[in-house]
Amino acid sequence: MTVVDLGNGSQVLHTPRFISYQDSCQFFDYLNQNIPWTRPTIRVFAKSHVQPRDTCYVAIEGLTQLVYSGYQPHAYTWNDFSPLKDILDLVLKAIPGSSFNSLLLNRYKGGNDYVGWHADDEKLYGQTPQIASVSFGGERDFLLKKKPSKVVQYEPARNNEGGPPNKRSKKVNHGDQHSFLLKHGSLLVMSGFTQRDWVHSVPKRVKADSVRINLTFRLIL
Repeated sequence: MTVVDLGNGSQVLHTPRFISYQDSCQFFDYLNQNIPWTRPTIRVFAKSHVQPRDTCYVAIEGLTQLVYSGYQPHAYTWNDFSPLKDILDLVLKAIPGSSFNSLLLNRYKGGNDYVGWHADDEKLYGQTPQIASVSFGGERDFLLKKKPSKVVQYEPARNNEGGPPNKRSKKVNHGDQHSFLLKHGSLLVMSGFTQRDWVHSVPKRVKADSVRINLTFRLIL
């Protein structure tokens, strides 16, 4: 397992070979064939779009309902797909002290399927969510970049000699960026203030012609 300290309380753990190749193939086949995948319509910047990947949502009963980009997925239970509980057990053993009660699954059918820059910073996950991502199938790049920060600048007052300076805010982009190749059977964990200070994406890749399935385990408070 590789530990990447992003600074200011943000951390990423990466294990390229978390689940054996043979077991990963069995999990992939099951998920690809048995999960009730859907490709919903979501709203981004006040416009409706078909989400560029398939999805499914699993959670224990009684949790706050998940809503993202104007879409509220149906919540299946862990008992509906028993192999998911086996994968969850492996994740819990690999991350001592962790706890997860929900799971968002995504299926990328090829290189044109992707997820844009975003942070999983919904309030239902709390201020320092831990998100564990397990990947099966085709390899894809996972990118992380630091959120731009606001810098307050002061300028001399105009037409008001001797008055207070004018204040304005300016966003400053940071050069900090990290890339991880998520392989078949890999594990990547984001923790601490990663969702507060960073955004992540899985960009389009022309040569990525195989199916990738990704499971992101989360804790809803």
